[in-house]
Amino acid sequence: PICLTGQDGPAGENGFMTGPEAEALLAECRRKIDAIDRQLRDLLNQRAEIVDGVVRAKETLGMPVHEPKREEEVVRRAANGNPGPLGDEAFRNIFEVIMREMRNLQQMYLDRQQEKAK
Repeated sequence: PICLTGQDGPAGENGFMTGPEAEALLAECRRKIDAIDRQLRDLLNQRAEIVDGVVRAKETLGMPVHEPKREEEVVRRAANGNPGPLGDEAFRNIFEVIMREMRNLQQMYLDRQQEKAK
């Protein structure tokens, strides 16, 4: 645990924090969350860049953008061995949104290609 009270963080004698301790803890936890959010943003953009190659390959091979079996495999693999505390269902929901947005990127690419061909 990164941002806890008690043994792992600030707490008074009875395990309770003072107001200033709670404010400091909140600020530290938020700072760490902000850093993780930036990492997530960067990773999602890296993934989107790779998807550009995926859609070009799919276009050449005549494959559809939406491949439900492949997407299920990706979600299953991502959730495999998930130690928590985020549950598997939450993980699945997050990855479904990621996959949907990546499909949207692929479709936008194909739409642009069709416009160029006209």
